Amino acid sequence: MLRLSSRPAFAPRVAFVAWVAAVAAALAGCHDFGDVTGSISGSTTPPADETKLRAYADDCGKRYERNPGEKVASIEYARALRALTRYNEAVAVIQTAAIKSPKDFDVLGEYGKALADAGQLAQAKDVLTRAYTPDAPRWDVMSVQGTVADRLGDHASAMQFYRDALKIAPGEPGVLANMGLSLALAKQLAEAEQALRQAVASPKADARMRGDLALVLALEGKFGEAERVGLTDLSPEAAHANVEAIRQMIAQNDSWRELRKPAKGVKPNASAADAG
Repeated sequence: MLRLSSRPAFAPRVAFVAWVAAVAAALAGCHDFGDVTGSISGSTTPPADETKLRAYADDCGKRYERNPGEKVASIEYARALRALTRYNEAVAVIQTAAIKSPKDFDVLGEYGKALADAGQLAQAKDVLTRAYTPDAPRWDVMSVQGTVADRLGDHASAMQFYRDALKIAPGEPGVLANMGLSLALAKQLAEAEQALRQAVASPKADARMRGDLALVLALEGKFGEAERVGLTDLSPEAAHANVEAIRQMIAQNDSWRELRKPAKGVKPNASAADAG
């Protein structure tokens, strides 16, 4: 499944080669996206280190069990489960809170994100629509709405969600990364590269976003540059192996070769900088 980069900042790192293999397997199918997470008063952020994350999730689970449906405990445990890619469990946890607090925007936002991670797109779309009001929009929810729209094949609506999110949070790297991969899906690789370059220029950018940029660069045939981007987070051997894997996939897979061709009748999109 194609994973858009605005997966929560607390998500575990996914090996780039494994991610690329997943993209190749499902270019035209469903896509596994995440979100950008807004802060919830009183909540904590799961650690990136996997060992610490598992310990954190265990602690969250114990606190949740003492009071199922309590807002902060439910949100923190659901986030931890999502970070561990235990998506269905995360849905079950935050669903309890959503039943208990059906009009709480924080809970609905997290519920919609969990549903999106679990691939329950129609329900995610409905829940996310109810997670904010027009006079108090949330950029993190809009970003996930964009990923859901992309997964449903509605790239025009997805791009509008990303643009609207960037009006609220200019330069937010997670939104820019999602926008970049959305543009890549629409076969606008130059514009995708531009958005992803802006994303990785942010101090908040992570290895996953740099991996997204490396992927798009490789799809454009810029293999050397893609390898240099990979060196930020990988050893020279690993960065070279990743780019070689992409090169071979492009050579062997019709879907990848097709993606490199410009979309017919598509005019260049407005730059991501303008979108902010």
